[in-house]
Amino acid sequence: MRILLVGSGGVGDAFARIAVRRPFFERLVVADYDLGRAERTVAAVGEWHGPDPRFSAAQVDASDAASVAALAREHQITHVMNAVDPRFVMPIFRGAFDAGADYLDMAMSLSHRDPDQPYAQTGVMLGDEQFAEAERWESAGRLALVGIGVEPGLSDVFARYAADHLFSRIEELGTRDGSNLTVEGYDFAPSFSIWTTIEECLNPPVIWEKNRGWYVTEPFSEPEVFDFPGGIGPVECVNVEHEEVLLMPRWLDAKRVTFKYGLGTEFIDVLKVLRKLGLDQTDPVTVKGSMSGRGSEGVVPLTVNVSPRDVVAACLPDPAGLGHLMHGSTCAGLWVTGTGKDGQPREVYLYHVVDNETTMGDYGAQCVVWQTAVNPVVALELLAAGTWGGRGVLGPEAFDAQPFLDLLAGDYDSPWGLEERTPAR
Repeated sequence: MRILLVGSGGVGDAFARIAVRRPFFERLVVADYDLGRAERTVAAVGEWHGPDPRFSAAQVDASDAASVAALAREHQITHVMNAVDPRFVMPIFRGAFDAGADYLDMAMSLSHRDPDQPYAQTGVMLGDEQFAEAERWESAGRLALVGIGVEPGLSDVFARYAADHLFSRIEELGTRDGSNLTVEGYDFAPSFSIWTTIEECLNPPVIWEKNRGWYVTEPFSEPEVFDFPGGIGPVECVNVEHEEVLLMPRWLDAKRVTFKYGLGTEFIDVLKVLRKLGLDQTDPVTVKGSMSGRGSEGVVPLTVNVSPRDVVAACLPDPAGLGHLMHGSTCAGLWVTGTGKDGQPREVYLYHVVDNETTMGDYGAQCVVWQTAVNPVVALELLAAGTWGGRGVLGPEAFDAQPFLDLLAGDYDSPWGLEERTPAR
């Protein structure tokens, strides 16, 4: 297996730090638009694990399918791993196909809300552009494994496990994500890409119900307090747009599928202000300013076009560099209700808790990006071994969950948990 890792930000850097400990691949090219950043990741891998000739750095333009394809062909890549934000999903997805490589990502192609009734009608949904090309991938005998981070990703693996091993009938598959993380010295410092967080949290959330299909609601709707394990405790969670709701119903039988994120009141208030001010927008706006000229030129007018969301991201600290200031744990999991294999009502929470001190000490990566990155590494190892295999555009639900969970808890030493909860009567 020869891997092209596109993106060496927080998650891409953590992916490389995890992968270097595994023997299943012969080549890993770390590529980024900023060659220096890719080189820093390769250097960091060497510092933590010792020099490894399997690793190299390269420059790539993730917005250009031809650039991705050319780099993949140059290095005879078999699998393209997308570790950049979802703006670049489609060019990387198509570049991998053009190069004859298989493809994996941790976030799917972007949604586009209905222009007239964004909170009443579904528009283009997450992953629609990728699934529209599924027949082409299947006909070519090639695999695009989409949504294989932690959420989506591990939560989807949990869903397949619950359907196969725990339940005879599922009422709800409810992804629930929360943490007790704090960042020393910052009142507001997101632990994940703020660009992606804004995209997820301010788009109309999607819900699946068997009797009506996919439908949308208002952002931050249906608040509930969910009690998380691992010392995190109760956190208020709200509806957020996320890929699990678009993936799980394609392969699994459930009456309802939801995604709720434990954002906290302060975070929600900040996001509402960004939306109210238009700072969540991605389309460039014209900003007028001035710059000092030389001699008799005086002040020279300066006009630039910038995306408001990019400005917000530039004003906040890079989450990848906050690990040494972070304290606490993050929990990703799936709450499942329904009828157990014994015919009795059952409610469980399948979960994965990761402590920041542990991931910083073992890998030099903060826990949120580490938890996201470990899952595609596990998936690639299963593909390399032939344990997983398929063709077309597939989600994690399309694969047997047991070997994934066994490998994650075993060789990767990152155990998951199952908590029985009292069913509502």
